[in-house]
Amino acid sequence: MELSHDDRRLLDLVQAGFPLVEEPFRALAESLGSSEDAVLERMRRLREERVIRQIGAIFDTRSLGYESSLVAMKIAPASLDAAVEAVNAHPGVSHNYERNHEFNLWFTVAVPPASRLGLERTIERLHELTSAESTRQLTTLRLYKIGVRFDMSGEGAPDATSETAAAPWGEAKRPPEPGERVRSLVRALQEDLPLEPRPFQAMAVSVGSSAAELLAAAQDLLARGIMRRYAAVLHHRRAGFVANAMGVWRAPEGRIDECGRIMAGFNAVSHCYRRPTYPDWPYALFSMVHGRDRAECEIVLRTISGKTGLDDYLALYSTREFKKVRVRYFDPAFDEWEERCGGEAPC
Repeated sequence: MELSHDDRRLLDLVQAGFPLVEEPFRALAESLGSSEDAVLERMRRLREERVIRQIGAIFDTRSLGYESSLVAMKIAPASLDAAVEAVNAHPGVSHNYERNHEFNLWFTVAVPPASRLGLERTIERLHELTSAESTRQLTTLRLYKIGVRFDMSGEGAPDATSETAAAPWGEAKRPPEPGERVRSLVRALQEDLPLEPRPFQAMAVSVGSSAAELLAAAQDLLARGIMRRYAAVLHHRRAGFVANAMGVWRAPEGRIDECGRIMAGFNAVSHCYRRPTYPDWPYALFSMVHGRDRAECEIVLRTISGKTGLDDYLALYSTREFKKVRVRYFDPAFDEWEERCGGEAPC
């Protein structure tokens, strides 16, 4: 869809970090040299036109005690629709795509700390429910970058880079399960923010605090790494980024971290991970690239190849999106799914 210059400036701001203040739209207006009413009107239009998907907290799944993994499945084409239905029914599945590979169904799944099944058995159960020919659990071994942010201004080159530090994902001990206070904050902050002048007031009431206390608690969650950011998430296709390529790379063992850091430095790379390999899946590095078309994605991947010296890679494009939501943390739907589907019988 057509977006004005002011639309793009606003979208760049709210993706980077939505103001955690009592009157956030007034703060945005001051940054843009506009008025609060004009910003609210623009935000409402962008939401109605499905450019803005949601405004809310983006939590670090692991810090909340959840386990998660990317999963690749090989599904017979005739069975794909039924498999998608079975996978999407799990409340911890946030993203689910068809991609152009014999492993054609790709999804992420998370399970809560109190899960009776645990992550591995949940994936095994989904394998059984989908009648998948093959299933590969591709858990994060090391995180180099995470954070989707689309360059709405269009001022940067597709293959532009910046400094990005790797995170020691696989080295930290599993954190303790959060207490009820953190749980209540998470439940409130994960809700979609209302577009009104003082949007945090009703949210604060739900946790028994004032807006100022809620916002102070949110800042504390940010400082502790429990919340990665509070921001707007866009419908990338509506925002003009119609192509996304999962670049998967085969790398020598001794160069995996070095190459992962190089990939993470590309602005067009939103996610970069090291994941396990298998005899039928030798690709240890994953770099998610977004572009306005496939040509932009290919430019980035070719440049990554040149800078890393890795030439054994695939570009897996999503051909259909089956599910894209945020995980709702501490939701009773997880227990309900395990009660209904955790046994041996069909659910």
